[in-house]
Amino acid sequence: MRNACSPVFIKDIKNEKSVRIQLAAAYRLLADQKMDDLTYTHLSARLPKSDTYFIYPFGLLFEEVTASNLLKVSLEGDVLEGREDQYNQTGYVIHGSIYKNRPDINAIFHLHTVAGVAVSTMDCGLLPLSQFSFHFYNQLAYHTYDSLALEKQRQGGKLACDLGHKKALILRNHGTLTCGSTIHEAYLYMHFLEQACRVQCTALAGNQKISLPSHKMCEQAAQDLRNFEKDFGLRDWTALLRRLDRIDSTYKD
Repeated sequence: MRNACSPVFIKDIKNEKSVRIQLAAAYRLLADQKMDDLTYTHLSARLPKSDTYFIYPFGLLFEEVTASNLLKVSLEGDVLEGREDQYNQTGYVIHGSIYKNRPDINAIFHLHTVAGVAVSTMDCGLLPLSQFSFHFYNQLAYHTYDSLALEKQRQGGKLACDLGHKKALILRNHGTLTCGSTIHEAYLYMHFLEQACRVQCTALAGNQKISLPSHKMCEQAAQDLRNFEKDFGLRDWTALLRRLDRIDSTYKD
């Protein structure tokens, strides 16, 4: 097998082994950064245009996920490969609904971080306070809280509709969601969204007058950030995999 940290292996998105290893790495990295929530929240990935996707077995901690214990699930929520002790209805509704509606999406991350949930409760939504947030200027969708996502047609359909063509979503009173054509794109969007939420919570807690750039400058920054990298997230993802290999390479098992 090629080096899992090499850009060639990472970009081989039609290789199931590569997708499994990188998805397991994403779980481990988010656990290391304390962005998990016990056995809740979930990340998934699929081969391009596939009608199945990979996701962790409900009940595992993020730090326990490996390439081999990931489940293969149909877009309808049927577990095709792997074993889980409890059926993850909400996870399958969220991920299956988005993949059905977005053939361009191959990775979805959903988290419940304190900063993300805090911003999800604010009427103002995410403010353009920092360079982190400019990634999402006019590119962030919102979904009104609708209890646990248990109904595929109604709740799953509404969530996918609210996401629209965007790659980041704030679920009101719930958490955050990012997606991408690659795992590294979804990961980096989640990283920047989390950082933007942390900055906002910290800035507002200071009870000081907030400085916001002009609409024109925010638009320029958003465009510049989108055009800065051809393959968004690849450079940082490659570096993160090298770091993870130094810490614990068992995610590849």
